[in-house]
Amino acid sequence: MNKLVECKLERHGQAILEIFNHAIKTSTALYDYQERTWKDMETWFDVKATNCFPVIGLESEEGELLGFASFGRFRPHAGYLHTVEHSVYVDHRHRGKSLGKKLLRELIERAKGQSYHVMVGAIDSSNLASRRLHESFGFTHSGTLPQIGRKFDRWLDVSFYQLILEED
Repeated sequence: MNKLVECKLERHGQAILEIFNHAIKTSTALYDYQERTWKDMETWFDVKATNCFPVIGLESEEGELLGFASFGRFRPHAGYLHTVEHSVYVDHRHRGKSLGKKLLRELIERAKGQSYHVMVGAIDSSNLASRRLHESFGFTHSGTLPQIGRKFDRWLDVSFYQLILEED
C-alpha cells in the first residue's frame, strides 16, 4: 500500500531531483532546458518551507518515492495571494497507476485547508493525461496560450485549468 508523506530535502530531495530532470530531458511537462542541480533543490525546498507550501510525496511500502506534488505562488502580486499554481509529478516508471489522482486529491485538500480560493494548473496542451486528470477533479479549462513556449525545436501551447475551491 502506498502512503502519502511530507517530503523532506534530506530524505526525498534526490528522488525529486531525478523526477524533475527526467521530465526536463524527455518531456514537455517542464519547459526547462537545463537539468536542475542539488543547489536548485535546496533553494526549492527552502522557498516551499518559507511560504508554507506543501511538498507531498507518495511512497511505496519499501520507501521509494513514486511521485510528488506541490503548489506555490501563482504570481507575485498581492491581488493573487489567494491563488496557487500547482504541479504533480509521477516517476516515469510508475505512471498509469492512479498515483497522480492520490497526489492531486491531497493537494486540493491542503489548498482548501490553507484557505486558498483557486488552484491553477498550467499544462502543456499535448499532455492529454494531465488534462483528463484535472478535469476528473472538476478543474475547468480557462484558456490556452498558443506557441508560448519552445522546446525540442517546436512551439508549445499551454492550457490553463483552474479549480475554484470555495464559492463566496
